[in-house]
Amino acid sequence: MVDHPPLRRNTGFQLLWFGTAVSQLGTEITKLAVPLFVLALTGSPAWAGIIAGAGVAGSILVLMPAGVWVDRWDRRRTLVTGQALRVVNSACLSALVLSGHVQVWQFVLFGVVDGVCAAFTDLVRYAAIRGLVPVAQLRTAYMQEESRSHAARLAGPPLGGLLYGLAPAVPFVVDTVTFVVALVSGVLAKVPRRPGRASAVPSDDGPGSEPTRPSMRRKVGDTLAWLWHRRGLREVYGVLTALNLLGGAFMIPLIVLVGERGGGALGTGTVLAGAGIGGLVGALGSTLIGRRLPVGAMMITIVAVFGTAVAAMALPFGPWWPMVPLIVIALSTPSINVVVSAVNAQLVPEDMLGRMNGSLTTVARGLAPLGPVLGGALAATLGAAGTLVVLGAALVLTAAGTATSPELRRFTGEDGSDSAVPGSPRSSER
Repeated sequence: MVDHPPLRRNTGFQLLWFGTAVSQLGTEITKLAVPLFVLALTGSPAWAGIIAGAGVAGSILVLMPAGVWVDRWDRRRTLVTGQALRVVNSACLSALVLSGHVQVWQFVLFGVVDGVCAAFTDLVRYAAIRGLVPVAQLRTAYMQEESRSHAARLAGPPLGGLLYGLAPAVPFVVDTVTFVVALVSGVLAKVPRRPGRASAVPSDDGPGSEPTRPSMRRKVGDTLAWLWHRRGLREVYGVLTALNLLGGAFMIPLIVLVGERGGGALGTGTVLAGAGIGGLVGALGSTLIGRRLPVGAMMITIVAVFGTAVAAMALPFGPWWPMVPLIVIALSTPSINVVVSAVNAQLVPEDMLGRMNGSLTTVARGLAPLGPVLGGALAATLGAAGTLVVLGAALVLTAAGTATSPELRRFTGEDGSDSAVPGSPRSSER
């Protein structure tokens, strides 16, 4: 049995984690600053929703081909290039905001570009973890990853509200600085350039390899066929699709609601920090929840809790009240991310992680770009409180409907017998 050093001494992983943590903090800062800026510029929740959905749409549109390319290309170079482009993109937006000549369509454009770059950098980072971290430490690594996300959600919104109060351009400049930190950390982390295991699919490196290499369409098709034939996991990703659509729709109505009740920029940021508070605690307890509940039963329970909490945000208890149900939501959702990530990492060969994660994420988040758009449009017609009630009810109905699936109820994520992708080596050969 190999005795691996503790994860905290894994320099490559910790550098990669640190850079992503700083970058995500900047993203959470602007996640509040952009809607506040757009609402002040246009007065339209619908426009705020469209801009929020633009970045997600850019990411979703390229995830499948990006996954194939990440498996073919030099992963270290792809990561550094993607981070450098995000620096340039963010710097250009900051310059426009500082000049006072920024327009709404430019937010959409910069959001799409950032989403495309994020698709590549996120896929490389996900694959790099498998190359940097021993299998025995993967679950701990994913828990640390999840904790990072929620720490950013805790600190980002109130900091974003505070910086926006100083001057609307400040959050955008800070975001650019965080991307620079991520770029430097990515260079120093020295992620593996290639998968740690030879693939049955020829690489791009040798002359004459192109004619025998399976096409991108075939690779994506094989990946989706793999998912379709894994009953239980297929239903899990169906639930994730609904959760990403409806769960992504409540943020714009929530921001509008807190503003209508007199919360202000700093107050809104503090309320949104509830996601970070609950998420940090939930991430630390995700392993315990994963052991006590099968994956399928956990999914059904969490969606029901999510929906009830979203509807409860509309209760007329003042501008601070939505923070309470937001904490409840954030307590439960990290378990999904940690458990599903661990299941994927255990079942998928390392040299297929890019295209597999790209395809699976596309399936799970395929409707996610419509979430903010839906939330903004509903808030403009039904009002913020009415929209939250409607979205919460839809989530509860989703949980009730999926509870009727025996495949989902029985799914544990432990059966890897059919985990190989058609046309690729079986998982037992790993």
